[in-house]
Amino acid sequence: MWSDDDSLDEAFPLGDGTADTAAQAECPCCGAEVEILLDPGGGSYQEYVEDCEVCCRPWNVRVRYHDDGSAELELSAADD
Repeated sequence: MWSDDDSLDEAFPLGDGTADTAAQAECPCCGAEVEILLDPGGGSYQEYVEDCEVCCRPWNVRVRYHDDGSAELELSAADD
């Protein structure tokens, strides 16, 4: 059963409904330019491991969403 709990809206504001869903990045291992798909529904700060689609080496991916929906992306080699 759904409820109209206003405290949830305060804790998780909806914003304008636009957020970055992809970003161009350079592989920290091989230098290839790749596009990374992003999931804004995963929260304002995310950290996970993803493999390069070119060289298949793993990266540590850190994504931070700003209030305007833009994503800041940081990649580092995971196998160092």
